[in-house]
Amino acid sequence: MLRVSAMTANNPSPAFLDASRPDTPDLVVPQGVVPFYLDHRPVRGRLVRPGVLTDTLLTRHDNPDAVLRLAGEALALVAALASSLKFKGSFSLQAKGDGPVSLLLADCTDSGALRFHARSDDEQVAELLKTTPNPTASQLLGKGYIAFSVDQGPDTDIHQGIVEMNGESLSEMAAHYFATSEQHACWVRLFCEKTPAGWRSGALVMEKIAMDGGVDNDITTEDGDDAWETAVTLATTLTAREVLDDSLSSGDLLYRLFHAEGLIAGQPRALAFGCRCSRARLSGILETFPLDDLDHMAQDGTITMNCSFCNHSFHFQRDEIGGKAA
Repeated sequence: MLRVSAMTANNPSPAFLDASRPDTPDLVVPQGVVPFYLDHRPVRGRLVRPGVLTDTLLTRHDNPDAVLRLAGEALALVAALASSLKFKGSFSLQAKGDGPVSLLLADCTDSGALRFHARSDDEQVAELLKTTPNPTASQLLGKGYIAFSVDQGPDTDIHQGIVEMNGESLSEMAAHYFATSEQHACWVRLFCEKTPAGWRSGALVMEKIAMDGGVDNDITTEDGDDAWETAVTLATTLTAREVLDDSLSSGDLLYRLFHAEGLIAGQPRALAFGCRCSRARLSGILETFPLDDLDHMAQDGTITMNCSFCNHSFHFQRDEIGGKAA
């Protein structure tokens, strides 16, 4: 999502040499997502712990803390779901409601590049906080819909599922989506808090897979149901303190939960700061505007485009942008 505004100071550099853009954080968390499954049981899952990356992503935005907490949960959720993609693409979440947070967007690519945008009415958020110090996702978003989308690139159609928001927390809303749209059991727990070390987030997502989906054929449906219920019971013991503790490894955390259930951890996946804006892309967008609109956008000969995902500003000289003739 982009905003176009005028810049008061003239920038004499050509667009491709524009050095006024803030540096993009070169931050990668090598083991941000750890996939796992329980041997001989119809259970697979992902543990997401972005660590300091959460703080880097959230603090680039000036939303109230209650909104950033919700955004951190959304980032952890899309990181978990994108890690299951078996093609180049991205997984995104969009929540749109009539509450203080009218729009929440978060997405993650198959390679773990994360970004988000939240549109909030800060006055409404402040009023809500007067009576509710820790508002739920439902109180922040209000009534509306939540959509999950898979994008495999420009040459393919976007696969999207949309459901009405149902539940108090974002975890419950996501679980409702999977129960109604994907029609299989999915357990979701999301975390995000502002710790002494900065913002931290996390997610534990588990899916109950079909009995013929890699699980031994000699396991009965009843045994599979019991194994799923046991896994869920163990997962509910997970605390925010554990997930958000940088000194506790993901391997140790999973071992605490499932070591007696045949835990097998997969290859960890990296997460990174991943806004996909670029000068070339934004220049192409500007080229589609009519000449009169471009003249109106420019101030002192310079047009500024602000990316709402990473909060970066890109500056273009008006005479470098051709525009579209009327």
